[in-house]
Amino acid sequence: MRHQSYAYAKNHWSLEPDLIHILRRYWQDLDKHTADLSAFGEAAGGGLYEIGDHVDQHATPELVMFDLDGKRVDRVRLSPTHAALLKEHARINRPPFEGGSWHHHFALLFLLADTGIACSFVVTNQTIYVIHKYAPEHEPWKEKMLSGDAWGATWMTETQGGSDLGANTTTARKEGKLWRLSGEDKYFASNAGLTDLAVVSARPEGAKPGPKGLAMFLVPRLNREGELNYRVRRLKRKFATRAVPTGEVELDDSEAYLVGKPEMGIYYTLEMLTVSRLANAVGAMGLARKAHLEAAFRTQARSAFGSPLLDHPLVRRDLTDLAVRTAAGLALIFHAIQAFDQAWHDLPPYTASYHYARFLSHLAKNRTAEHAAECTLLSMELFGGLGFLDEVAVARFHREALVTPIWEGTSNIQALDMLEAMAKKGAHEPFLDEFLPMLDAVGTPEAGSAKQRMQKELSKLGELGPQEVQWHSKDSLRALADSAQVALLYALAEEGGERYAKLASLYAHRFVMGEPYPDWALDEPALWLPTCLEC
Repeated sequence: MRHQSYAYAKNHWSLEPDLIHILRRYWQDLDKHTADLSAFGEAAGGGLYEIGDHVDQHATPELVMFDLDGKRVDRVRLSPTHAALLKEHARINRPPFEGGSWHHHFALLFLLADTGIACSFVVTNQTIYVIHKYAPEHEPWKEKMLSGDAWGATWMTETQGGSDLGANTTTARKEGKLWRLSGEDKYFASNAGLTDLAVVSARPEGAKPGPKGLAMFLVPRLNREGELNYRVRRLKRKFATRAVPTGEVELDDSEAYLVGKPEMGIYYTLEMLTVSRLANAVGAMGLARKAHLEAAFRTQARSAFGSPLLDHPLVRRDLTDLAVRTAAGLALIFHAIQAFDQAWHDLPPYTASYHYARFLSHLAKNRTAEHAAECTLLSMELFGGLGFLDEVAVARFHREALVTPIWEGTSNIQALDMLEAMAKKGAHEPFLDEFLPMLDAVGTPEAGSAKQRMQKELSKLGELGPQEVQWHSKDSLRALADSAQVALLYALAEEGGERYAKLASLYAHRFVMGEPYPDWALDEPALWLPTCLEC
């Protein structure tokens, strides 16, 4: 790794220019946990970085279908270092369920910045979430998962349905205190072969068609007789996130336990999906930051046309783009996390605070994925010919970043969900109530442009017919996120100083006003190469 990465063997918490200012804005207990974050940042830049690269290149999970006696086991084989990593760092999932903050959990995921390895933690976290909130009778499973002695999974989608949960055809038949699940394969089953208890969607016999007829179930790997409770048909070959085992699972009279009330299943599912979208956004920005770090070091180490890369105006422009996107994306996702942290104890039919948190999750998930794809691509460009070689770290970042716009709902799904949250829950109203005063208080032309853009987009959506509003919704989703990021960067200036007001101005020019970055940034190294990266 030392020969493939500039950022290897460096503490990624110490190098982080923005996260500490963002966390101080929201997390009162941050100072109690900075030592932990620093220790994890050391691991993230060292052993975790190296193991993630090794698993991706040489030691991807393998499915073991039979044991020595010919018995079907459907267990995944991980490299010893991969398995040890998961066990050691299962604590990532502990904070929100042990009286801590979601900010702590997501900060650790951000520093990890490995979407494949993180996925095993994320789907386990969602399984713990379901038990913690809606199935406390399964508390022993929760404790096993928090300690890394068991792993969870979330198996919702089916071959014929994809993101359309209402198209699911898996059925649930009641049998005493248990249920039996049968039907279509769960075709994109992350943690297949690793999981011990999965969250699964199915339709009870006689339930209405569509998404509101779905219930949620917990399905253990082994049934009451200790036999295999479902089958893993195969692991899928993947272009990007190779570290997480993802396969196809066959349910055939599989024993299951109902979660909560059957008619509430779709609400539980969408709530769990909100958590995963926040994780997706954090992972996307983690990849963007790693790409930023690698590019920043590269431009200091490499010379071209007679001078260091860092001295070339076009390279400074590219580093500016990386710095602006990563700071803005981080500000947006941790603002969404703050809203969720305050509302996650709400129960269906939920409060306005929860609907607002969900609204913010759509903006954050979509825009951070776009930032990550652009940042990782730009980092590859700054590496030149080396940038597309598998043997160099940055190529994997872009490969994995390309998944983040697809996982947990594409931009089309995020746009439709945003419209639903607006039309049925009025979630855009607290958005305006929060962000318009923030932009008014700044008073700069750039803040004014962001305010006008926000108002214009929401006004337009309110005037369009049902077909036209969908046609424009994806652009509006991005525009609302961009205006919010301008406001949040300005707000960070209170904690982080003038640099954030300048980043806000740059973001507004580029993404709200549609202009090039102003050339005054050319000679402002504190913007595109923060002090913590000058090492």
